[in-house]
Amino acid sequence: MNSFKRITKIAIEQKADILLIAGDFFTKVNPHPRYIYEVIKALKEVSNAGTKSIIIRNNSPDVGFETSLNPYRGCEHGCIYCYARPTHEYLGFSAGLDFESKIMVKTNAPELLRAELESPRWQPQTLVMSGVTDPYQPIERKVCITRGCLEVLAKFRNPVAIITKNRLVTRDIDVLRELAACNAVAVNISVTSLNSSLQRILEPRTTSPRGRLDAIRQLRGANIPVGVMVAPIIPGLTDHEIPKILEACVKAGAQFAGYTIIRLPWAVAPLFEHWLEEHFPDRKEKVLGRIRDMRGDRLNNPQWHTRMTGEGIFAEQIASLFRVSCRHAGIGERPTLSTASFQRTKEQLKLF
Repeated sequence: MNSFKRITKIAIEQKADILLIAGDFFTKVNPHPRYIYEVIKALKEVSNAGTKSIIIRNNSPDVGFETSLNPYRGCEHGCIYCYARPTHEYLGFSAGLDFESKIMVKTNAPELLRAELESPRWQPQTLVMSGVTDPYQPIERKVCITRGCLEVLAKFRNPVAIITKNRLVTRDIDVLRELAACNAVAVNISVTSLNSSLQRILEPRTTSPRGRLDAIRQLRGANIPVGVMVAPIIPGLTDHEIPKILEACVKAGAQFAGYTIIRLPWAVAPLFEHWLEEHFPDRKEKVLGRIRDMRGDRLNNPQWHTRMTGEGIFAEQIASLFRVSCRHAGIGERPTLSTASFQRTKEQLKLF
């Protein structure tokens, strides 16, 4: 029995709480040309949690946050370089096509989030959406799990930092405004390249570069703090675009910026190598060579403190180019979000 059939069978038997999306079935129940989704309830084997907690904690010194919220596992965007791809293998799926076409949606995420924020054990702090896969990937337009979580965060006035490649984030400007009024939100739009031809093969189902600039423009126009993540930078392929990306994003309204260097853990490395061979065979050795130079002669180095930015002369050159480009473009400091307005809903009821 293949993974999809096995997991579907277990899910139905256990009456778990999850939405499973699989590309080879959707066309039978929906005219959409690419995706299929089937509502199934729960699945401890898939969700790992049954799902009792939606807030994920980490102790990494590299990511700049301690807690995050991931409404989805897997990502329809299909970015070939995505470091999250191997997480799908824990579910019995592949890091390749399955990661892009079999999406786990935590349908009860808003309810779980509400319960966790209501608990006296929760210490108000910034949540990141999402530390793994994009919270505004295409299926969000239909199921609105991310929006539901944002509405909960706005009710509690708990700060949130959003990272996305999708213009769909502008749909939620109304909720983001509520959070911005409490200095409790910042949106990071990821821009890997301004070259739309490259974007279409590198990140095939993401919003176009022009669309991302428009998202920045709309968010800034709504007085929502917005910045750009130049990420991931691929040495020998996109690193030369750093100055132009920052310039274009600042012109659109970006106020702050960050960057990361491409990471190729586990199954991502051979997928990326194959992609280079198919699309850029003349640059393959140069790109892989640069990555190895920055990763201790490996394609991936999970060592803390350097895994996001690399090390060595090429990493230093990129860091220097990024700093100079930020200065020339007029990039400011990343905002510090506030928990001062946080209030539990039960506490609010006591006021009446």
